[in-house]
Amino acid sequence: MVCGGFTCSKNALCSLNVVYMLVGLLLIVVAAWGKGFGIVSSIHIIGGVIAVGFFLLLISIVGLIGAVHHHQVMLFFYMVILFIVFLFQFGVSCSCLAMNQGQQEKLLTSSWRIMSNDTRISLEKKLDCCGLFNNTHPQTDFVSDLNLCESPCVGKKSCLTCGEKMLQHSSEALKILGGVGLFFSFTEILGVWLAMRYRNQKDPRANPSAFL
Repeated sequence: MVCGGFTCSKNALCSLNVVYMLVGLLLIVVAAWGKGFGIVSSIHIIGGVIAVGFFLLLISIVGLIGAVHHHQVMLFFYMVILFIVFLFQFGVSCSCLAMNQGQQEKLLTSSWRIMSNDTRISLEKKLDCCGLFNNTHPQTDFVSDLNLCESPCVGKKSCLTCGEKMLQHSSEALKILGGVGLFFSFTEILGVWLAMRYRNQKDPRANPSAFL
């Protein structure tokens, strides 16, 4: 069977969907890791990435089943939904890569201000840090956070600010999510084209007189 035939198209589409499943899982895991730092969850783009990863995982399973059984209806919906996922994934990935440090600081600061003292103390213990940013205005807010801080690093007298730690982790998460999402979003166009091509091919195992 030459490449480009029915079997070759089927294998290529199945392989692509396995890749999409792995990418979807990767997006969900990395985004969940980013949200695991509490205040990082204030970056709503990360929530959008989790949604994209979930739908990509779901539609890749549909595409895999449709490819194995050469189910034309499933392949049609697969093409349509995969193209919609591509649009959202492309936009979210670009947003992740475009978010600079200044924008992240504003989001973290606004979230920190609406937190209760108990939530702040719990987060500081979790990250082993004290306060948000040393340039917090007014400075009395930062001093107040230091006085209430109960993190293990207090005894060592070598505490980093929580803002530094959270910026580091959120920046890493956004770069990974943006890079992976943007790269694989273009392969989804290939998936749509391949599914369209494969869907219109005749299954050699089927009844020759069957309607396609």
